[in-house]
Amino acid sequence: MARSYFIHTFGCQMNESDSQRMGEALSRAGWVPTAAVDGADLIVVNTCAIREKAEDKLYSALGRYRLLKAQRGTKIGVAGCVAQQEKDALLRRAPFVDFVLGPDHLEKVPQLVEARGRVETDFIDSHDYLFPQADPQSSRGRATAFVTAMKGCDNVCSFCVVPYTRGREVSRPYAEIVREIAGLVEVGVREVTLIGQNVNSYAGGCGFAELIRRVASVPGLMRIRFTTSHPMDLSPGLIRCFFEVEKLMPHFHLPVQHGADSVLLRMRRKYTIAEYEARIAALPATIALTSDIICGFPGETDEEHRQNVDFLRRTPYDNLFSFIYSPRPHTGAILKMDEWGRVPRAVALRRLDEVQALQMARTLERRRSRIGAEVEVLVEHAAGQRFGRSRENWAVHFDGDAQLGDVVRVRVASASLVALRGEQVAVIDRAPEMAATPRRSLAVVNA
Repeated sequence: MARSYFIHTFGCQMNESDSQRMGEALSRAGWVPTAAVDGADLIVVNTCAIREKAEDKLYSALGRYRLLKAQRGTKIGVAGCVAQQEKDALLRRAPFVDFVLGPDHLEKVPQLVEARGRVETDFIDSHDYLFPQADPQSSRGRATAFVTAMKGCDNVCSFCVVPYTRGREVSRPYAEIVREIAGLVEVGVREVTLIGQNVNSYAGGCGFAELIRRVASVPGLMRIRFTTSHPMDLSPGLIRCFFEVEKLMPHFHLPVQHGADSVLLRMRRKYTIAEYEARIAALPATIALTSDIICGFPGETDEEHRQNVDFLRRTPYDNLFSFIYSPRPHTGAILKMDEWGRVPRAVALRRLDEVQALQMARTLERRRSRIGAEVEVLVEHAAGQRFGRSRENWAVHFDGDAQLGDVVRVRVASASLVALRGEQVAVIDRAPEMAATPRRSLAVVNA
């Protein structure tokens, strides 16, 4: 009998893509996915290290899966950023884990299953690194797909563990990316999201703006998105793409992190708020701009918080992902904590509440302004009530008969912070029939 696997994914789009690559490697080695973790012969926990408590989430999951190991001999592997961060220490704390796998070694997962106690977390030199090759068939039955453009980050922001867990920047050759996207379109994918820790610093034989134009030339592709970006790499060429490339969706996630120059300096962000504002002012007015904000960064004063709030009041973000500062190992901020001063948690939470209240009111107002209007939606789920996303990346639930991959027009009847709801009024573009073919599940669960 074929052995079965289950992948439990924490974190970002990069982790989701990595889990898919590991599933494909296991499938090539004869493993089959299962949706029932209780019946899996192998469980891989793919981890995220960006926020505080990431390790606690991992060990909580491992505690549940340890029982399955005791009951039926299930093998357990840990992959991703916490694996890279903790290395051998993870096996010392959880000796029942069979192997530890860093992000540079995804395709080794079938071999590591047979190698008890192996730790594969060395970074591969950027000149030798080869990106895992995606199998388009694993995306059959999906309307959207993530496509890795680059990995790693060279910015070394003082709050961020990514350079330590993902390594230096490496860009994938543009021909590989375009070829992969053409294969995805052949199995019915209509929208791709180009992903990387700092995707707009891409340098895989061309710049990022040119990569978008090359991807847009793929016949049959309807939509292009990308994430995540650094403000320093927002080039004039990329700005022109938002005006000139019809397939590039009008949504841009451009993390600012804070609205006070003095905090940005401590964060090592290498730009001022005036420079950031000049960059976003050059974008089309129709862009749905989203961002990240950290409250309670070490040393943050009442005046710096006031500047942060003032910046947010004058910046028309469509949505905001806001958090209190999370101390992360191996980062500059944790080393400077005593010098800069720790912000009491209660103070950080009050500041976060103020930021979130401001943005939620704005987001809700913008969503409600679309009631009675029509939005263009790509259908991602077509069983029962339909679901998809608008051009601005808003979630939309609607009644209608649209099929997976169709692009439809939906009249909005109601709106909340999380989604629009409405009714299908027209089909703009029908999906090819192959998009409706059920895809082989990779048993990847995101937490």
